[in-house]
Amino acid sequence: MAKRPPSPKPSHASGPPRHILMISSEMAPFARTGGLGEVLGSLPPALGRAGLAVTVALPRYGWIEVGAEIDRFALDVGGYVRDVRILEHAIAPRVRALFVDCPDLYARDGVYGRGEEAYPDNPRRFAWLTRAALEHFARTAQRPAVVHAHDWHAGLAPVYLKTRYRRHPVLGGVPTVLTIHNLAYQGVAPADWLPRLDLGSDLFTVDRLEFWGQISFLKGGVVFSDVITTVSPTYAREIQQPESGVGFDGILRQRAGDLVGILNGIDVGWWNPARDPHLPTPYSADDPGPKIASKREALNAFDLPADEPYLSRPLVGMITRLVPQKGFDLLASVGDRLAAMEATFVLLGSGDRWLEEEWQRLAARHPDRVRVRIGFDDRLAHLIEGGADLFLMPSRFEPCGLNQLYSLRYGTVPVVRATGGLADTVTPYDPRTGQGTGFVFREYTGDALLAALAQALDLFRNARRWRRLQRQGMAEDHSWDASARQYVQVYDRVIRKTSRRGRPSGAAEAGPGAGNGRGDRGDRKDS
Repeated sequence: MAKRPPSPKPSHASGPPRHILMISSEMAPFARTGGLGEVLGSLPPALGRAGLAVTVALPRYGWIEVGAEIDRFALDVGGYVRDVRILEHAIAPRVRALFVDCPDLYARDGVYGRGEEAYPDNPRRFAWLTRAALEHFARTAQRPAVVHAHDWHAGLAPVYLKTRYRRHPVLGGVPTVLTIHNLAYQGVAPADWLPRLDLGSDLFTVDRLEFWGQISFLKGGVVFSDVITTVSPTYAREIQQPESGVGFDGILRQRAGDLVGILNGIDVGWWNPARDPHLPTPYSADDPGPKIASKREALNAFDLPADEPYLSRPLVGMITRLVPQKGFDLLASVGDRLAAMEATFVLLGSGDRWLEEEWQRLAARHPDRVRVRIGFDDRLAHLIEGGADLFLMPSRFEPCGLNQLYSLRYGTVPVVRATGGLADTVTPYDPRTGQGTGFVFREYTGDALLAALAQALDLFRNARRWRRLQRQGMAEDHSWDASARQYVQVYDRVIRKTSRRGRPSGAAEAGPGAGNGRGDRGDRKDS
């Protein structure tokens, strides 16, 4: 296995570390509904190892019980006045979480809504998060080197800093970075929210926040931020095109010079088959034999026999949100053909009701080949990654993806569609040379998916070549330290960029291209 590279060197050898304020709706392990929470749980510690100081501000949801109070004040956002408490919790050296506590807004059952229904006051909930974080830094005279906003929930951070806090003695001129984790979620709300968010009517224009007669938090972040990042190089290119830009391709093309794609990493301490507490027996690239014990236990977990026919048959794992983005409408359309292949399929996930029901019906028709578990179970997720022979990710689009990275590390060969981060992280297997790390198809069709899977199942019969393919994937390094170095470079770049301006400036003076951002909205109830 390739050696893990050394941790990134501190960007400053002396003096206090640069302080990065991140604002996010999620951070593992406190709040996590998908990749956003995973990233915020792993990137800040990697930046801490790089010598930066990082604060992550997120809501104190009702189930979060950690943190010590360090500040309390009244906050008025558009006439909505509540007391806010700021609680601090250490995460790692130089890394802490700040929980914004307002029970009226955050002491609820879900992060974004109840079931499939988004909370109607989500615009207030996440604008309030941003304002509370900025006000706390202003009150305590802490000037961050960079404010790093994550996804639409924090999209107003660059807007507030370039408008309301433009001349502020502490926060004026602080540079901003916006990371788009998934462009499909755009934070769209009726225009009458503007005054309730302390935003002026002058922002309701096509070159600022207006988006097809409404406002978009994400558009505000794109227009007002100094640099925009997204979570893979291929996705950064894809979202500048109409077919993948969900209405934002125009403004993103105009900001192309400030748009950077940085691959997500994974927590290689937690996702490590040699030390995974959820696996019955550890294994590694040097000694992959004990992986069979995880396969046996994964079969048992889905109430399948763990006898020789099932152990020798390829086990295909899927862990996902059951939504069309993840390609499960495509899979459902060829479900019976899939079940006829010489493999066993196990699925763990939840999402759109119709897809849940479609997969449950497929499992009922083919109980010896397809098993489904609706919901999420962390232990079972690790067991599937450890026990499956292949991992299937047929995404329609995928900003980065994490499960294919976990799969590579666990010797579970990925079968993916060539889109976004999947294209950047899975090298197609070449039967002539034996090189590659997985199987890749391009066209979003059932036939293309089945052809790639058939190629994988055919290679599985050749134990020697299969073992080599597994080792090649397990040897790759997808730790966060490599990605952290690129974020440090982005922070250095944005600090230099704003330093050249020499004074606080508004969005127009800062010069971000705007465009009208018109096209298919791509907004959802929970966006």
